[in-house]
Amino acid sequence: MKLAIASDLSGFPLRQEIVKHLKENHPDIEVIDFGIEDADHPQPYFVQAPKVATAIQKGEAEKGILICGTGQGMAIVANKHRGVYACVVDDVFSGERAKIVNNSNVITMGGWITAPFLGCQIVDAWLSMSFTQKMEFKKDFLTNAFNKVVEIEAEQFK
Repeated sequence: MKLAIASDLSGFPLRQEIVKHLKENHPDIEVIDFGIEDADHPQPYFVQAPKVATAIQKGEAEKGILICGTGQGMAIVANKHRGVYACVVDDVFSGERAKIVNNSNVITMGGWITAPFLGCQIVDAWLSMSFTQKMEFKKDFLTNAFNKVVEIEAEQFK
């Protein structure tokens, strides 16, 4: 699997730790790192988020992780791209549910909020889940809900 990741300056330290964690613990994942490359070359969230979203749209990556101060700005920008379903996650439970309930292909986190150890746990939880897993009793509802989201997206992105 290919996973794209990017951050702004506020998310830079957390992004570094997550990239290291992915490379050390997930050899089956190819990490496409869009930076920022260091603290001396910052880029704002609205420049960084489209890099990951576009990689997903083009099929260059299947999943993405975006990190800014709170995760919220990255999520807003990422969700402006067709086919990108980004969720802000602050804990392991929300990381799992982003995939299980919302079928997210992008998670966003806050470098001001999430400690590196927790960020790595969130990433692992999100990556380990599949859509509707642990919620099989609601599989039809969740599938129909996601399909409705896709319909809304198609209408709004004409």
